[in-house]
Amino acid sequence: MGFLSNPQRRSKNGGGEKGLFGFQSLIRRKQVDSIHSKSSSNGDHQLAKELSIAHLIAIGVGSTIGAGVYILVGTVAREHAGPALALSFLIAGIAAALSAFCYAELASRCPSAGSAYHYSYICVGEGLAWIIGWALILEYTIGGSAVARGISPNLALLFGNADSLPAFLSRHHIPGLDVVVDPCAAILVFVVTALLCVGIKESTLVQSVVTVANICAMIFVIIAGGYLGFKTDWPGYELPVGYFPFGVDGMLAGASTVFFAYIGFDSVASTAEEVKNPQRDLPLGIGAALSICCTLYMLVSAVIVGLVPYYAMDPDTPISSAFSSHGLQWASYIITLGACTALCSTLMGSLLPQPRILMAMARDGLLPSFFSEVNKRTQVPVKSTILTGVIAATLSFFMDVEQLAGMVSVGTLLAFTMVAVSVLILRYVPPNEVPLPSSLQEAIDLVSLRYDSIPQEIDAGITKDQVRILGEDSPLIHGTVAAPADHPLIEKVMSQVIISEKNRRKIAGWTILLTCVGALVLTSAASSVQLPSYLRLTLCGIGGILLLSGLAVLSIISQDEGRHTFGHTGGFICPFVPLLPIACILINVYLLINLGAATWIRVSVWLAIGVLVYAFYGRTHSSLQHAVYVPAVHVDEIYRSSAGTSV
Repeated sequence: MGFLSNPQRRSKNGGGEKGLFGFQSLIRRKQVDSIHSKSSSNGDHQLAKELSIAHLIAIGVGSTIGAGVYILVGTVAREHAGPALALSFLIAGIAAALSAFCYAELASRCPSAGSAYHYSYICVGEGLAWIIGWALILEYTIGGSAVARGISPNLALLFGNADSLPAFLSRHHIPGLDVVVDPCAAILVFVVTALLCVGIKESTLVQSVVTVANICAMIFVIIAGGYLGFKTDWPGYELPVGYFPFGVDGMLAGASTVFFAYIGFDSVASTAEEVKNPQRDLPLGIGAALSICCTLYMLVSAVIVGLVPYYAMDPDTPISSAFSSHGLQWASYIITLGACTALCSTLMGSLLPQPRILMAMARDGLLPSFFSEVNKRTQVPVKSTILTGVIAATLSFFMDVEQLAGMVSVGTLLAFTMVAVSVLILRYVPPNEVPLPSSLQEAIDLVSLRYDSIPQEIDAGITKDQVRILGEDSPLIHGTVAAPADHPLIEKVMSQVIISEKNRRKIAGWTILLTCVGALVLTSAASSVQLPSYLRLTLCGIGGILLLSGLAVLSIISQDEGRHTFGHTGGFICPFVPLLPIACILINVYLLINLGAATWIRVSVWLAIGVLVYAFYGRTHSSLQHAVYVPAVHVDEIYRSSAGTSV
């Protein structure tokens, strides 16, 4: 076998563009950032390593706990869960934890800016990575604008009513355009953008202060509400319908709804390149942030549904009205203040990741280099941050983006799904070929000649497959008999081991693909209530068989040995693979299917624009356009040869 395989030769000769309509470009994968790639990159593109565990927890909690929880508890309790609302938050938190485990492993192994886009590019391929990155751009832009738009009404409540804000901050209706402009939202976006441009440490410090204020408001709700509950014997729990008025199905439906209250912890992964000790701090930051959010959600919901019967809760202001019903109208000011701080913190969490997504995509050549420029003094992508802020401020000023809020969930759920798929790929079929720049062609040819002309030496370590083929009592295994490299038995063993490994990778790859197809078929059929019952049951059966078969096959076959050396080692390892990632895929695909047709139509327009941008720019400007793919085990030797030939 030659040093370069066929796919590698295609990349060498034509940048991976052979095949129908350049299909090869969609599946090319980049390398995990290493000391070699960083040393060869532009030094101006490096971000400041300033973040610790405390900073990451502040980013995660601040991005996750928004003002939605102050409203969500009323709607979900009235329509779905009733007094079992705390259990709905618990189940949703467990479901979110599945994605958090996957994020934690990939973030510690591949600690670079880009989050799910970066992981998808390394494990899956350029085409799907572009879709994920493009969807995340939409998520953070619409999400930031929607959050900013919701701040001014809450600020107005602090001063009495909606007309209490100064004229230059209050909303105004423009009759000719039939548009309600919100200057307060635009000003707040510009303030947060300026803060993010100052530096990651400074902006995170401010977010920490705002997040602490939000947590204090929630703690007030828990303590004061708990006191009222014990004083009044928890009237919300003493109901003739019991703890599950809508049944277990209602509680699960409530869990599906409140799952979106946990969206935001993935912002922690987007700052991976700015973390001092990513292998240790990223998993702890993600886990701690999610645990804090889940605990606060459960305690707040348990208190509020106990103060007021679920059917009597105000769907718009459930917490304020619950305190007012017990004669504590003044508490509404503290709750409104908590909502304002939650919105401000979430706004910062929405605007922080997007410039880093843009920077990562520009580094890879998929977007213009404008987005990858990092300010030398502040060490943040200032140009990308300013552009993000201007677009978000414009949207929040002119548009009521409430009807677009569902589009935020699409990007997040797509990212969650792709991260789970990436964990399966990393464990069973990790990339064993690395793209190197064509400037190293001389060193690659030199190492290639060396391996093609010299007989391969037998590694001192004997694999399980070799032991199985030779037999445990073979003298070649125990080293009592020496054998040359061209010994017929050794050649037979090595050829069988190579074939066995190729078959295992092929089986694992197809199994992962069919498992994802099974999850899609099962969730689609289960959600399509308009289908005839026999067709629906048939599709559910087919999807379930594919899903369970995939789980069984992946549980039986061994994981790839290359997983131990893939990326940066020594970090968090996701447990219960393949069960946990497959469960994560199933949950997220189910939520994606149930987002609604209107949301998917809007998102499809955005994704179609992204496909055109990739086809006419990203595909032809990719940094992998003329890359040469070589076996990962030879990368260090190639760089050493390159250093030797350049001296």
